[in-house]
Amino acid sequence: MTPCGTTQYRNRMAGLNLRFTDEELDALRQRAAQEGRSMQAFAHDAVIAAINEHSRLFNEAADHVLKASAELNRRLA
Repeated sequence: MTPCGTTQYRNRMAGLNLRFTDEELDALRQRAAQEGRSMQAFAHDAVIAAINEHSRLFNEAADHVLKASAELNRRLA
């Protein structure tokens, strides 16, 4: 799986409404402000980072399985 994009928005992007508790929204607002970014850009990049991390972990696991079973596959070929 290929890593997803960054905050450089391309052409048309679909929107998504998220619901936060007051405490979560305050934490998001504070964290985005600490980084000098908008809440939207911060949230967008956090979601993309989570997607990319999941892809990285999946690829790592797949590589491990392929390496661990290489000898067995060689014998079965």
